This record gives sequence, structure tokens and C-alpha cells, in this order.
Amino acid sequence: MTAAAPPLSVTDLSFTVAGRDLLRELSFHLAAGEVLAVLGRNGAGKSTLLRHLTGELGQGGVQLFGQPLRAVNRAEAARRRAVLPQHTAASFAFEVLDVVLLGRIPHGQRETTHDRRVAAECLARVGLAGYETRNIQTLSGGEQQRVHLARTLAQLHGVTGDRVLLLDEPTASLDLAHQHATLRLARALAREGVGVLAVLHDLNLAAQYADRVLVLSGGRIVACDRPAAALTGETIRAAYGHEVIVTQHPCLHCPLIVSAT
Repeated sequence: MTAAAPPLSVTDLSFTVAGRDLLRELSFHLAAGEVLAVLGRNGAGKSTLLRHLTGELGQGGVQLFGQPLRAVNRAEAARRRAVLPQHTAASFAFEVLDVVLLGRIPHGQRETTHDRRVAAECLARVGLAGYETRNIQTLSGGEQQRVHLARTLAQLHGVTGDRVLLLDEPTASLDLAHQHATLRLARALAREGVGVLAVLHDLNLAAQYADRVLVLSGGRIVACDRPAAALTGETIRAAYGHEVIVTQHPCLHCPLIVSAT
């Protein structure tokens, strides 16, 4: 019996701009029910990679749901793959529930009682129950980001088959408690079968919540493995140019990384 293709895979992906290699021969996959954290210093290639995974750049070398990305039906992709950018401008004074309901557009409707119930449930999952009628422009940056996270949940809600959620620095504008709440939600989604890929900067958050981490440096993969195997002092030194001490977390079964200088 042939094994099912992973919901997202990358094979020999390279990308060059003005003679500069931004991505070089990347190959990896995202499994269903997995949280994969993408790490690396500024300029390592994380954002460029994510733009390839969304189809904004190129499309060669990326497979989504077992098909080349360029061949995937756009409507089907919109129902089964959701993307949370690092920043989403709140240009209009929409009510919060209406923003979340945008995630229901790929399903053909967004004004039914069912869709409104789904949107309210997704707001509750991100800790914003009761915010339905608030003007999104009156919320803090972190609250706005959580509204858009709820929108991605509404987009994937009720879909059968593989689903993929791409998160670009989802904790960047959040306080400590909501950073952990967001990544606990990512783990909950993985338990529901969603493949979650998250670009992160915090090595310890990645170590605590990811099943695997993919470390980029200079557009190349320097490690892609379980946190305990990938987040070594040698790998972090090579990827970040910084000395760290890696030890066992005193309370959790994951590495703990602290600066050595």
C-alpha cells in the first residue's frame, strides 16, 4: 500500500534574486497533525520560504495535498490551507465578528446562523469571547492578531481531509501569556489533524511546542529534527553566530536554551 502524501512538502527548492541565493536546495515536509517550527536569524530565508509555500513567490518545488502547488484548485486550497501573516492592517472599522466571518468566504457563504456560530466559537478559542461587536480598530495589536487567528480557524472549520495552517511569527505582538496560549492552540489543532507550520524567533517556545524544528541559515537547512536533536549548541552557533548553553528544561521534556554571553 502506498503511503499517503504529506499535506505539504518541499523538494529541492531554490530561489535566486539578483545573483543572490535566498533559498538553496530545501527539502522537507509537514506531516498531518504536526507542529513544525521554522527558525533562523534575520535574513536566513524564513519569509522567502513562507512566500513560496503560500504561492506568492514561485511555486515550483512545493507540493500541497499531494499535488504541485500550481495545480491545486484555488477554491479547494482556500478551504484547506489558511495563512496568518505577521501583520494584517485593520484599514476599516469592521466589527470583530465580521472579520472572522471572512474566513467563511471559501465555503460559499458567511452570513448563515451556522457561520456566525462557527465564528463565535473560533473567537472563544483565541480568548476573545464577547468581542464580537467590538470595532477591530479599537483593539490592541495583539488582540487584532488573535482576531485574524480566529479568522484562519473559521476558514479551516468543518473541512474533511488534510488541512494546513501557515503562521508567520504568530507570537510577535503577543504578551507572554498569549504567546503560550497561541502555541497551545497550535498543538490542539495538530491533535485535530491539522499540519501547522509556524515561523518563530523564540527558540525556547519552539523547543517547548514544536514536534520538529527546521533551522535555516543562509537559505539552507542546517537542521530539521526533533527539538532535542536539532537545537544543539553547535547548530545554534552555526545558524545564529551566538554562543548558547543548551540544557534540559527543569520542568518540561524539552531543551532549554540560554545565552552564554
